[in-house]
Amino acid sequence: MDFLNPRALRWKIAALAAAACCAVAAVVGFLVHDATRERGLRVGTDRTLTRLIAAEREYDRTGKAPADIDVRSRDELPEPLARDLATFAGTEPETETETGAVTESGPPDTGAYATWYDADPPNWFWMWGAVAVADDRFLVVRDDMSTEVRSLQLLDRSIVKSVLAALLFVVPLAALATEPINRRLRHGARTARRIADGDLDARIGTAGRARDEVTEMASAVDDMAAALQRKLENERRFTADVAHELRTPLMGLVTAAGLLPEDDEAAGLVRDRLRALNALVEDLLEISRLDAGAERARLDPVPLGELVADVVRRTGTDTRVGTVDAEVVETDPRRVERIVVNLVTNAHRHGAAPVEVTVTGARITVRDHGPGFPADLLERGPQRFRTGASERGRGHGLGLTVAQGQSEVLGARLTFTNAPGGGAVATLDLTPHASAA
Repeated sequence: MDFLNPRALRWKIAALAAAACCAVAAVVGFLVHDATRERGLRVGTDRTLTRLIAAEREYDRTGKAPADIDVRSRDELPEPLARDLATFAGTEPETETETGAVTESGPPDTGAYATWYDADPPNWFWMWGAVAVADDRFLVVRDDMSTEVRSLQLLDRSIVKSVLAALLFVVPLAALATEPINRRLRHGARTARRIADGDLDARIGTAGRARDEVTEMASAVDDMAAALQRKLENERRFTADVAHELRTPLMGLVTAAGLLPEDDEAAGLVRDRLRALNALVEDLLEISRLDAGAERARLDPVPLGELVADVVRRTGTDTRVGTVDAEVVETDPRRVERIVVNLVTNAHRHGAAPVEVTVTGARITVRDHGPGFPADLLERGPQRFRTGASERGRGHGLGLTVAQGQSEVLGARLTFTNAPGGGAVATLDLTPHASAA
């Protein structure tokens, strides 16, 4: 089923939409995360500085620090605070956004304030602040930042949940949105297969469609089918016209040849060539009727084994016939005879002895022990006026074409293969619906 095929176009477009959604969400999420983190650091820094300023004023007035403020010596300060106080005392304000120092100058006539966000164990999520109040005395503030960190984590989770929820909506929507395109492409594929199967009147149709890429492809396929139909019609008409035009003078030549002496060698050669020419014309006429679709099968119950044995016997060739559980088949015996005669004649003309005909159930197999069918025939099937490799002998290439056409009229399946041990194998399968297999 196309809907469940992971390589279908709908899922590729859905995957592309999901990737684009994730990329946008990742960029937006990173920007929001970074902005929220910076805002939290600024809020923590401002809060710490506010407490430091109030503590410094209290210390200046009373000589004592508030109860929640530590008074430490330089050696007791965390190393980042001690370093930054020594570095930035009396300098312009500077801020570091990474885990580390955030140092700012205080109000006029005060010392330098240093803040430091400790995001490393064991004291995670603390904002430290310090200000010098004597030669070796510092007020130290420690503010808990866990609330801001939890808020940031909740924000990240909300972003991830929102992206997942968006994907649950975007992916099915993208898959459904591609259904009109998929429907048009499937229709085009079915029509192309019908054309390949011989329905040259089949068209995709582009009336009323928007001029998009799919419509352009459909229009191109329709134009190709129309051109192919015209060329095939011209070929069929030419074949039929040639055959009909040749038939009248040929009949005159046959009549004239009948007046020649029976024991004359030259007359015998002329009659032989006329028979070959007459067979060629008859083949051309038959092909023209098959191409025009004018042939219809007349089905009768036929004991297949007996029919094939009788047909092969009447060919007058040295051909082995074998039967294995031959069935009685509803078919047109005249067309089966035509196919078998052509296959046996082709095997003797282009193959090598022994030629074997085997009837198994409703299947007829003709095998020779020659060079086998050429690769072009195996790939494309029989083509008129092509006999394949030169080592397969001479001929007009019409016998197998006629056999293929007659098998299609019967609704049978005619296949051509080469045997592993050498030789060509033609198989006519008269099983019902075999042509659709």
